[in-house]
Amino acid sequence: MPNHEDRDRPFADRPRPSVVRFGVLTLLCVMAFILYVDRVCISQALPQIKKSFGLDGQAASLVLMAFTLAYGLFEVPTGHWGDRYGSRRVLTRIVVWWSVFTALTAACTGFWSLLIVRFLFGAGEAGAYPNSARVIARWFPLAERGRVQAMFQAASLLGGAMSPAIVAYLIEWSNWRVPFLVFGAVGIAWAAVFFWWFRDEPSEHAGVNQEEERLLAPCAIEPRRDQPSIPWGEVLTHPAIWLLILVVSCAAFNSYLYFSWYPTYLQEGRGVSQTESGVLASLVLTGATLGTMLGGWIVDRLARAGQLSVRNRRAIGCGMFTAASAMIVVSKHLDDARWSAAFATLSCFLMFTQQTVWWSCACQVAGRYLGALFGLMNGMGGIGALSSQFFFGWFGDYQKARGLEGRDQYDPAMWVYAAVLLVGATAWLFVDPSRVIGQSMEKREGGEGG
Repeated sequence: MPNHEDRDRPFADRPRPSVVRFGVLTLLCVMAFILYVDRVCISQALPQIKKSFGLDGQAASLVLMAFTLAYGLFEVPTGHWGDRYGSRRVLTRIVVWWSVFTALTAACTGFWSLLIVRFLFGAGEAGAYPNSARVIARWFPLAERGRVQAMFQAASLLGGAMSPAIVAYLIEWSNWRVPFLVFGAVGIAWAAVFFWWFRDEPSEHAGVNQEEERLLAPCAIEPRRDQPSIPWGEVLTHPAIWLLILVVSCAAFNSYLYFSWYPTYLQEGRGVSQTESGVLASLVLTGATLGTMLGGWIVDRLARAGQLSVRNRRAIGCGMFTAASAMIVVSKHLDDARWSAAFATLSCFLMFTQQTVWWSCACQVAGRYLGALFGLMNGMGGIGALSSQFFFGWFGDYQKARGLEGRDQYDPAMWVYAAVLLVGATAWLFVDPSRVIGQSMEKREGGEGG
């Protein structure tokens, strides 16, 4: 229990707030790192898996899509469980589940077993982001959240960035199955530490003193088993919800090119070696990591200055998507694979700079239904991810059937990725999260109570 002996001391004599919340952030960042290592590792192993099981591009697309479909389907219910029961038990269950199915990927013997295991893996990862958003909203004051959200997302992308290189070297050392076993074991270890140390409420943590508890008091979002039903009529007719879904879908369509297909593109389209493709794919996702960190700094700076306005968020989102689209076009036209990857890195950097801005809008509009509605918006982004995973595999097979190979087989697809980012840029121009879901109901309840 926190120490309450300093309650009546003069302000100058009070101890500094404890820093347990930064321990919480560390655990969340480690989880996010593991999440994306596990999610992205199959992209580097995919060429070997295709050869091992005799899969064509469309079959590989279905395997990738199985994860994304399950992830989208289970985002809302697992986010809602966190709203009702707290995130400690739910996040532990999530990480144990996905880690088990990460390891079981190594035991697959063909297309169907791989499809089923990857679907169940996606069901396991669902809810990690909305429950993490809920933990951040409870454990960090508003002035710190932009930076914290950026660090969490950057840790995710750093895991994704390091995954291709790690997997490439592990495959060179052994075979494609070993990375899945290693990564699965790491996730189980994290879940054990998290369940032992973390608490949903700061007041329940032995390391939180009175000052840190006071600092976090305005963030209180008690889990409620009598949580009011989600006002689906309001949700489904709220313009900002649908615009944010469109934005995250366009972002996912682009990012899943790099999460799922980029090593294959480098190896089969540009003739890059297994190891170098892993390094270049890691470089591209490092750009995404740095962009996320910049976005968090921008959000915090605007929040402290009282300038985190609808207009400024629209400008950032639209501008970054437009510039990212242009960099994809440049990358496509460069003959040298390393220079092409460098401009793809810049495209990822720009696109992910708006990610924390999107997060701030999603958290604002979701209100008291943060877990469920963040899960809805993030999960619906799976439409873009699914489309990307299917499209690139299908397009490669289509071009191959026409007798095309190498860059001619894959490069024309980049026009589609550039165009989708422009759609997202246009959607950003109309995003307005200022009307919060359930706010009118809260006002009615407040009026009745008065």
